[in-house]
Amino acid sequence: MTSGNAVVARNMRLLREQRGMSLAELARQAGLAKQTLSTIEQGVGNPTVDTLFSVADALGVPVTRLVAEREQVMVVQRRDEVVWQRHGGYESRSLDHIYGSGVIENYLLRIAPGDGPSEPSAPHPVGTLEHLYVISGRVRVGPVDSAVELGTGDFVRYPGDRPHVYESLDGESVVHVVVSVPRVQPGTGAMRVSRTHGERAL
Repeated sequence: MTSGNAVVARNMRLLREQRGMSLAELARQAGLAKQTLSTIEQGVGNPTVDTLFSVADALGVPVTRLVAEREQVMVVQRRDEVVWQRHGGYESRSLDHIYGSGVIENYLLRIAPGDGPSEPSAPHPVGTLEHLYVISGRVRVGPVDSAVELGTGDFVRYPGDRPHVYESLDGESVVHVVVSVPRVQPGTGAMRVSRTHGERAL
């Protein structure tokens, strides 16, 4: 399995499963043979550009979501590197863009200082992203194996479907978190989604 085929295989399986789609259903919507998609997911197929576009269209994503390394989903934006855009009487700073639809949750977290690393938060549903902006303090956040240190005004986006941590490094810290959970298509085995940072089910 070449590295390129492995990336496409992982991404296609992830995107298909987070939508609750079987291979047969994806093949039907993409207008392709089920066996063709099976070989792609096994990493042994050599899909054409047309095949990739057909699969991406059926999954409702840009084709880049199939061919890009998933680890690239982490994005860090430092406060002293951003550009503010002026619009008449105010300025705006773009943090991120969310494509597609699903459950979008907004939280403010107050993170108390501890004596050591905190227990990791459990993974959210497959495909979940967390977008975190530091309002005050200094924190260490993100996936356990690739957490980053951020200060006031910094922003990060990272996969929320892996164990992840929230640690305050200097007194109490306050962060704003937006959690985006992908939509599962109706009638495809959708599961009830619980709130990611609360107890009430959605």
